[in-house]
Amino acid sequence: MARFRRCLLALLLVPLFAVPHDAVAATNGFRGVNWADARDNYVDGWVIPTGLTAGDSYDSVRGKADGIITGFQQKLGANTVRLPINPQSVNSDWWGRYKGAADSALAHGMKVIFGYWEANKDGFVDDVNAWNTMWDKVTSDYGGNGNVYFEPMNEPFGYSLNDWVSLCSTWLSRHSTIPRGRVLISGTGYNDNVTGVGAASALDGTLLSLHFYGFWASDTTRSAWTANLSNRLGSYSARTIIDEAGAPMTTGLNYSAGHQDGNNFTAYFAATTDLARSRQIGVVYWPGLRSGDTYSITRQSGSGLETNNATGVVQLRWGWGL
Repeated sequence: MARFRRCLLALLLVPLFAVPHDAVAATNGFRGVNWADARDNYVDGWVIPTGLTAGDSYDSVRGKADGIITGFQQKLGANTVRLPINPQSVNSDWWGRYKGAADSALAHGMKVIFGYWEANKDGFVDDVNAWNTMWDKVTSDYGGNGNVYFEPMNEPFGYSLNDWVSLCSTWLSRHSTIPRGRVLISGTGYNDNVTGVGAASALDGTLLSLHFYGFWASDTTRSAWTANLSNRLGSYSARTIIDEAGAPMTTGLNYSAGHQDGNNFTAYFAATTDLARSRQIGVVYWPGLRSGDTYSITRQSGSGLETNNATGVVQLRWGWGL
């Protein structure tokens, strides 16, 4: 009997150790969109996503957001929204009103990702003290909500890998009450590669965020784009959320099967969504809504939204696993 138990134990343990590290989790629970400022989120001032105004009260923000968030859900099938923040917005009276956007999303059962954008466009945190004050406030207000996620910085291209890991380690220590599984650590450069941060033991347990765009290369085949994206992911797909990826949605491109290879953007978007689906990677589209942006997959219509490209929506939903 003892020999039988040892054999049975061996059979039970083999699959556990045989599963590749990258296959033990997935992030495809994040089916998201960015809700962005028409000026882009790199602003020296309040970030004000499309549809909101600086004069809005909390109730006004909340009411406008209700229509937009409902649009993201009904028109796209999204369950996540990524919202920009900066110290100018949070360390001011705008924060008490802007929170209506996040509160609306949470009330609709959405996940919320707060991401910091710097203003100087140099890839560095503008003012570390103000940045810390901002994050202290945001984590104090939303740290207790399990549907809220925190991205310490968007596109940290000014930092070396070591300096970026050091800054993120300090952030994690300062906000140690936030579970690491609710923190998104940006890849190096323009969030364009997660292999370095993924390998950093100081960042174990965190999620990783990757950005990936079709204007980064001129390839016109899905196979080339798949190889490009795979190299940026390395062995860290299971921890990664592609929290920016997008393509032109107002120029008449057809993203349907049979129309993908042969064009830079259709091949790129097909490869991105195919790989995301096959590896169960979450995707947060850029942008879900941003006026004046040809990549915007929706536009405002009354108090709600309409989609800009039906084939693009189908392909995005395919990538989400829908």
